[in-house]
Amino acid sequence: MTQAEKNPLREGMPEERTASPAALVIFGASGDLTRRKLLPAVYNLTLSRLLTGGFAVVGVARRPKPDFAKEMREAVGKHSRRPLEEATWSELEKGISYVQGSFDEAETYTRLAAELERLDAERGTRKNRVFYLAVAPDQFAPIVRGLRAANLVAPPSHEKDAPFQHVVVEKPFGEDLESARTLNRDLLAHLAESQIYRIDHYLGKETVQNLLVLRFGNTIFEPLWSRQHVDHVQITVAEEIGVEGRGKFYEKVGITRDIVQNHALQLLTLVAMEPPSSWDADAVRDEKVKVLRSLRPIAGPDALSSTVRGQYGPGMVRGEKVPGYTEEPDVAKDSTTETYVAMKLHLDSWRWGGVPFYLRAGKRLAKRVAEVVLHFKPLPHGLFKGAPGATEEPNALVMRLQPDEGISLRFAAKIPGGGIAIRGVTMDFRYGAAFGSSTPEAYERLLLDALRGDATLFTRADEVEAQWGFVDPIFEGWRTQSAPIARYAAGSWGPTEADALVEPSSEDARAVCGAGDGGKAPERAWRRP
Repeated sequence: MTQAEKNPLREGMPEERTASPAALVIFGASGDLTRRKLLPAVYNLTLSRLLTGGFAVVGVARRPKPDFAKEMREAVGKHSRRPLEEATWSELEKGISYVQGSFDEAETYTRLAAELERLDAERGTRKNRVFYLAVAPDQFAPIVRGLRAANLVAPPSHEKDAPFQHVVVEKPFGEDLESARTLNRDLLAHLAESQIYRIDHYLGKETVQNLLVLRFGNTIFEPLWSRQHVDHVQITVAEEIGVEGRGKFYEKVGITRDIVQNHALQLLTLVAMEPPSSWDADAVRDEKVKVLRSLRPIAGPDALSSTVRGQYGPGMVRGEKVPGYTEEPDVAKDSTTETYVAMKLHLDSWRWGGVPFYLRAGKRLAKRVAEVVLHFKPLPHGLFKGAPGATEEPNALVMRLQPDEGISLRFAAKIPGGGIAIRGVTMDFRYGAAFGSSTPEAYERLLLDALRGDATLFTRADEVEAQWGFVDPIFEGWRTQSAPIARYAAGSWGPTEADALVEPSSEDARAVCGAGDGGKAPERAWRRP
């Protein structure tokens, strides 16, 4: 009998992944992220017995919070994926405390140091600490400065059982390449790169991690994963919701900075990367950086021909009327901020040369979905072209990341009966059906990895800078070329102008090796999930 069978609470998490005793210090603990994601994640890890009895949580923020533990209990009861169990919460609550203070005052770190020393003595946290910076990026530098001045972080030691101090920083990690480099310099002035965990919660999703397992753990897929067999790749990150009262934030950011620069490009790296030499943090991240550096730049006039930016207007979502973006609170009436973007990307690499990657992300679209689709090349000869039901629709491998997580393979099959009649069918795998519905959430996996010192699913400094290095010229091209903002109705699949991006070009036709119709590129269209 396996450990998971003995203890179903573990939900497939292996025994060796249990974290060492440690204190999780959350800067910005009065914020929404702590209530909605971090404490529910801590509770579920505790419920799964992946945190030891000596684990502690210290909240740090400017506001007074005399009932911090009580507030966190209410938050866990509301946002946890599993019901709150009193016995588990009572044990966890013993290690929850709060330190009030400003992030730029030395006294705050003096009080924090005293609290952590108390926890070392009472809870046995052994000076193991994870500092979670759930704050705006302009607070990163003052906090790490304060931690270093108070001797709460020290250079990492390679000695066995030496205490660790890890610092987790939330996105946005900069607003362009220059600001990202500045943030990296500020952090690296006080920390080693191995101590910095730049979090992108998308990488903590089980289905995102399964992209690597699907590719490198199955001999039937990896040989097909190249320009020899793949016609094009589509990556979609679509949301039904609008800006949800965050108009002021979105006016500064837009969908490209909010979704594409991080989540979507990370998905692209996992799809396109070469096999790493090992399942090691740096080996995996080395291959991801190579993908980012192989992206063909989109600059100047190419920003008009290879991208489409859009903004949603009024429309219907799930049968309800919703306002347009410029009607949202704190949004300028003449705003040109993009809430939708589509791009045609090329990787100048041996594996992917000539294969276009189509990427789109948007708000107020027809359906909430995140997926990666490999569209395979068409048949070189239409052997069943005249058969009833036969189409020229190529095979496709669909990896659904959210919701309805799973994998589908589309192919043609013969309809039972006399003669040859064909119908397209789908072979479908669903995570919920195979493994149960209560899958660990992204923050659970990432918090546990930060506590264990596994940085595989966190982004490295050069990775972040490479992402901005690709995106920045697009913004400059939009500015210098006066790129138009296309309009689309809320509840649609985006502006019609984006359809032209996926129409095959002469370059695409040349890239089709052995395709029918004399090398003519196949018809393409955005997939409608």
